Amino acid sequence: METRRQFLKTSATVLAAGVTSSTWGNTLLNFQGNGANDKIRVGLIGCRNMGWANLSDFLLHKDVECIALCDIDRNILNEKAAELEKTTQRKPQLFSDYRRMLEIKELDVVIIGTPDHWHCLQFTDACSAGKDVYVEKPIANYIAECDAMVNAARRYGRVAIVGQQQRSGNHWKAMVDYLKSGKLGTIASADIWANFNYGALSLPVPNTAVPEGVDYDMWQGPAQERPFNKQHFHGSWRMFWAYGGGLMTDWGVHLLDMVLWGMDIKRMPQRIVGLGGKFAYPENCPETFDTQKVVYEFDSFLMSWSHVGGTETGPYNRNYGIAFKGTNGTLVANRDNWEIIPEWDNAKKLNKAEVIKVEADFQDHKDHVSNFLECMKNRHFETACTIENGSLCAKYAHLGNIAARTGSALVYDDFNQCFINNAEADKYLRPSYRSPWKFPNT
Repeated sequence: METRRQFLKTSATVLAAGVTSSTWGNTLLNFQGNGANDKIRVGLIGCRNMGWANLSDFLLHKDVECIALCDIDRNILNEKAAELEKTTQRKPQLFSDYRRMLEIKELDVVIIGTPDHWHCLQFTDACSAGKDVYVEKPIANYIAECDAMVNAARRYGRVAIVGQQQRSGNHWKAMVDYLKSGKLGTIASADIWANFNYGALSLPVPNTAVPEGVDYDMWQGPAQERPFNKQHFHGSWRMFWAYGGGLMTDWGVHLLDMVLWGMDIKRMPQRIVGLGGKFAYPENCPETFDTQKVVYEFDSFLMSWSHVGGTETGPYNRNYGIAFKGTNGTLVANRDNWEIIPEWDNAKKLNKAEVIKVEADFQDHKDHVSNFLECMKNRHFETACTIENGSLCAKYAHLGNIAARTGSALVYDDFNQCFINNAEADKYLRPSYRSPWKFPNT
């Protein structure tokens, strides 16, 4: 049986020979473990919220153990380390710099649960260190970062999955099957909305000193330096452009993904038109839009996005959801269920579609983690949400923001990685990293 050390040596040899990721998958047919009862050894970067939720579902598997935690907040790091030791009877190694954690040879998998502006560097570094990766969504804060991450996963032959767990949801799969059946008729539009109170945050507060135990310079990382303010730190950072893209990227990647999946779209739209502003709560602190509308044009249908942060009501009595509008009826969906609202055939005096309602089983996230672990063991790169699919959805969300920020009708050339005849929009494609951080060369 190949040891972990031999596994990494083989990896380096294969990569030095210029073997493609498809060949890599045939070369390493099975994950061999690393001794110690063939445990899969996991490290977590970013220990709050979704990072911790992800790790918790990993640890439901008996062949998984967490050997390392990394966070820039020593208070959170110590708290989670104590919790982990209590539940697993194992004391993890602790780090404030993820690069030191990646030096652990025995580490097999990295979970990235940090703010969006960190995903690209941590993902590409993890891939180059020979680790498989579970990365939270959106995969990156810029379109150029999305491309770099896809390139890194392919170059280093790593199994990766994006935390868009709806791809593993049984009722979502049933929804896609229904859409493909043609029973909804011709689908002319797909409307998406996401209204959440947290999208408006609150009134601004003064800057303060950095809290004790926080490595704020490391938290900022490649983002441009700014004074510490609790409103762009834990929990609310995504409403500031340097770190996130507001509701458009937070919920957008999930819900846009379901439309792209249902309509079998794997390319860029023909055109994007967007508008946005701080209209609902103009005095509040977010930089991102509390109110936004975006339309994506395709050959045969339109997809729209809308949100109003600070509200929690919406169409069909759902604060968030999707409505596929077909000639035979409308399919309305969210994480709870999906249902068919039929059109009426006045000539035949009957519904054009059957009334259906399918409930969720709420196992999406657990099934998503299980899928990743199984793919990792078998060196299978087609995870439930590949890095390529995560890139596609993140790009769509960023395109919506760029259209609204520029007030332009945009056409994006994904091959040449630029907008057609719009230099102003091109400025939003790639970040300018703060020294000493450098954009990854993948």
